[in-house]
Amino acid sequence: MAAGPGGSTQDEVRRHNVSTLLRYVHVHGPTSRAELTNAMQLNRSTIGTLTADLAGAGLVREELPARTAGAGAGRPSLVVWPRPEQVYVLAFDIGVDYLIAARVGLGGSILDRRELYRPRGDYAMDDVVAHLCRFTAEMSARAEPGAVCVGVGAAIAGVVRESDGLVRFAPNLGWVDEPLGTVLAEGLARHGVRARVEVANDADLGALAEHVRGAAAGSSDAVYLTGEVGVGAGIIVSGEPLRGHGGYGGEIGHMVVNPAGRLCRCGARGCWETEIGEKAILDAAGHPDGPRSTVPAVVAAAAGGDPRAVAALRHVGEWLAIGVGNVVNIFNPEVVIFGGLLRDLFPAVDNQLRGHLATTGLAAPREQVILTAPGLGADSTLVGAAERAFGPLLSDPPGTLAMLA
Repeated sequence: MAAGPGGSTQDEVRRHNVSTLLRYVHVHGPTSRAELTNAMQLNRSTIGTLTADLAGAGLVREELPARTAGAGAGRPSLVVWPRPEQVYVLAFDIGVDYLIAARVGLGGSILDRRELYRPRGDYAMDDVVAHLCRFTAEMSARAEPGAVCVGVGAAIAGVVRESDGLVRFAPNLGWVDEPLGTVLAEGLARHGVRARVEVANDADLGALAEHVRGAAAGSSDAVYLTGEVGVGAGIIVSGEPLRGHGGYGGEIGHMVVNPAGRLCRCGARGCWETEIGEKAILDAAGHPDGPRSTVPAVVAAAAGGDPRAVAALRHVGEWLAIGVGNVVNIFNPEVVIFGGLLRDLFPAVDNQLRGHLATTGLAAPREQVILTAPGLGADSTLVGAAERAFGPLLSDPPGTLAMLA
């Protein structure tokens, strides 16, 4: 975590160290100068200069720690705090039947949020952007005077060209080549928000959030599976996101597992999501396609002994186990996280998954993998959108603030 690589100029080293310190406080919360000195392997004078720079920019503040009984003599180390009330991002989670918007402060705290749930349908992009802009106006009006929005992140279940936020394909929203990033940026600018807009796949952002703050924190290799109507995956390899050429990697829900299976909305037959997605669960349980609460209702019915619900979960659990086994064999992750509707399904099929992994596939990767629910619960993708939005600031605090001035 210390200074930049050999050959770097003094300015580059300083920029690297300022970035590293701010990122540490953003992720770990209030941290003493002594702890930062140890974590970054820099001397106390340098840490003092860096924190003074960040405090002068309004990104952090420093306070004396609260005195505790038995504290020794001597001058205590100042504690560096992020300033969420003054520095924030906007985070959006765009689902098939919901929109969530949040104002998230530096340090990761959700300061304000808005939610809209509505019937399923192929909603026009302009309609979605109009709602997000309305939420933005409401939340911005509640922000502290002088507070600065340093970025915008949006999560969506679809194939996204991250360079400009073009949604190439979101089959469960009915979108093809929709310029979400551009239109959202234009709409927000009319409401006074001119920060950079980052649009990304929801599973990728869920993986990012869980790697930074959730169940995969401290893990170098992880897979975050998310399921709503469709199924996707965010993949972390050696601590870095695996995006693929063009940024379209992770569409694991369209891995064909049953060539004789049902037709998928992507046009292929037998995709994994046709066997474990929401429709597959509801069909197997004899439930009509309905509101988001329906899948948890199937799980609850199975827990109550309903034979059809029990059989449905066993059937879906078999297909889920097949796909997870493939994921474990291919990526050798330390942890597999079950998000979205899979978060509701996971406890009911946990034993079935572990039993499958114990008898099929390669022993070496399956012996070390952890299967778990998200540490951030239902907010993984929303938090991931916020973390992506904070990215430019954390990478270059002075440069980002200069651009927003």
